[in-house]
Amino acid sequence: MPRFLPATLALLLFSSQLLAQQAPTQPQPDHPLRTDWAKLARYASANVQLPAPKAGTPRVVLMGNSITEGWPKADPAFFAGKPYEYIGRGISGQTSPQMLVRFRQDVLELKPAVAVIAAGTNDVAQNTGPYSPQATMNNIKSMAELARAQGVRVVLCSVLPAIDFWWRKGLEPAPKIVALNEQIKAYARQQHFVYLDYHTAMVDERQGLKATLADDGVHPNLAGYRVMEPLLQQAVAQALKQK
Repeated sequence: MPRFLPATLALLLFSSQLLAQQAPTQPQPDHPLRTDWAKLARYASANVQLPAPKAGTPRVVLMGNSITEGWPKADPAFFAGKPYEYIGRGISGQTSPQMLVRFRQDVLELKPAVAVIAAGTNDVAQNTGPYSPQATMNNIKSMAELARAQGVRVVLCSVLPAIDFWWRKGLEPAPKIVALNEQIKAYARQQHFVYLDYHTAMVDERQGLKATLADDGVHPNLAGYRVMEPLLQQAVAQALKQK
């Protein structure tokens, strides 16, 4: 074999080695490409199996996080179908960008009369990155405006009060939540959406969640949901009266 390869052959060998080093490999099980970041699979099957809305019973889809996800289990009677057909589409730990990604699939495609959007708790908790009030508001606005474009009435919920997050302590969320709620309220007023104020009804003297309404300072217990339920009913009724 010649000691020195022709220049062209040497270049081809070098190029093939370089391409081999750069060739994409199959993603591993924990690779981001295999991660359902927005959890689109969570309700995919349930959405397909959901029948069409019943005449005379307005369908109301609740988009949210663990507070929304835990509601049907805490008080199943409230979700029994009267006077509204409430459909829970909450996912524990989710932030507003994740909700926005799945909003069309988990809300709009279910053909609701009303979309109830409860986002922000986990944004403040920095579950998917640093908290940006403007980014959170942009995501909430996008969901609300997508719903309106589809003829769906909108209810925007306040973030529930919290003095601290047990999974991410030291963030001092209470004043951030108050400020975010003011932005949500102002946007709702400007756009003629219904603003649902859970915060005022559930806050204590420290701007946290009343101890009688939650066992961990963040997630409502049955007593907490019983405070929220008539407020939700009133907000939905108000939204349905809008043109």
